[in-house]
Amino acid sequence: MIKKPAWLSGNVFFLGLVSLLSDASHEMATAILPFFLTLQLGYSAAVLGLIEGVSDGASSFVKPFSGYLSDRLGRRKPPIELGYALTGLLIPVIGFASNWLQVAALRVGGWIGRGTREGPRDALLADSVDSEFHGRAFGFHRAMDTTGATIGPAIALLFVTALGYREILYLTALPGIAAFVIVLFFIKEVRQKRGDGSPKHAGFVKAVQTLPKAFKLFLTGVGFFGVANFANSLFALRAEQVLAPEVGTMQATLMAVALYTLLNLVYATASFPIGALGDRIGKRSVLVAGYFLSAFTCLGTAYLTTNLFYLALIFAAAGIFTATTETIEGAFAADLLPPEVRGTGYGVLHTVNGIGDFVSSAIVGLLWVVLSPFVAFLYSAILSAVGALVLFRVTR
Repeated sequence: MIKKPAWLSGNVFFLGLVSLLSDASHEMATAILPFFLTLQLGYSAAVLGLIEGVSDGASSFVKPFSGYLSDRLGRRKPPIELGYALTGLLIPVIGFASNWLQVAALRVGGWIGRGTREGPRDALLADSVDSEFHGRAFGFHRAMDTTGATIGPAIALLFVTALGYREILYLTALPGIAAFVIVLFFIKEVRQKRGDGSPKHAGFVKAVQTLPKAFKLFLTGVGFFGVANFANSLFALRAEQVLAPEVGTMQATLMAVALYTLLNLVYATASFPIGALGDRIGKRSVLVAGYFLSAFTCLGTAYLTTNLFYLALIFAAAGIFTATTETIEGAFAADLLPPEVRGTGYGVLHTVNGIGDFVSSAIVGLLWVVLSPFVAFLYSAILSAVGALVLFRVTR
């Protein structure tokens, strides 16, 4: 009989499975939404951008409050259940929408669900294993999450010729509701140990103020890196731009999609080994290395060529640094946050990352258009290196 690893508790396994199913559900919808809005309902890309922007903003806004609520209640499951219920139920209903306002309301509601669950979920994940296994637990969860995010668009692509856009949106209910059912019946609450001076009855602002100094310093490094860490889809756009003059637009697009798929496969595959490495040699060292790898990858992208081996190397490196940052930031935070403030801390961490994602993608896009892609990726390379140095310095 195979012995279960010490880090693989029931909560770790089922939270990973829930993320796989939920991500498969809403990424199916995300893949179809542009075509549903523009081709089915007849709206412009500007409407899509407005809906996406408001949804992301609403999600980021609720994250610290839901995390704080889980600390205040001393229970993680209620906001997690609410979050998965909102996402699982509202996203499929978009298929019934007849105008963009209905789509916007449902999408924003679903994304509020995402924001509601993330801080308490990560806190529960950290609560569910001993500190020596935080890297493995977060690595496993990140691998499952990324697998779901890869499966979702693939399912949408598989059915897009056989079903209409509305029917594919209806189909997202199956994995979305399955995720909620697993949360309801298989995820277990972990009794929190409260130390002296627990902020259980403190207000939100006071709870944020009382987060450990080491965690606040950690957020400084995360924030510097965040304003450099743009959406990975820009790597694919850069590859298409470089390849198009040589192989043609259609072939370049196909190659860019293949490279982006490679990035996600490396991301999913590398997450658990990187988490385990963080447990073994120290999460700070691994995260600093990940930030530096991001700097070298962005620098390499600034000098991108049509050599296929070079392209594959750049996209594989992007997958590795993404796996490193997404996995180790969560695991490192678990080590820095005492159980009684983990929900609040993770909510703040997710908000900092959300703001960083928005700012970095906006700045890189602006530099790309106004100056050049070379300048845009050079900016990200420099800021990634600064983030690594700041993290190394302030968390010594």
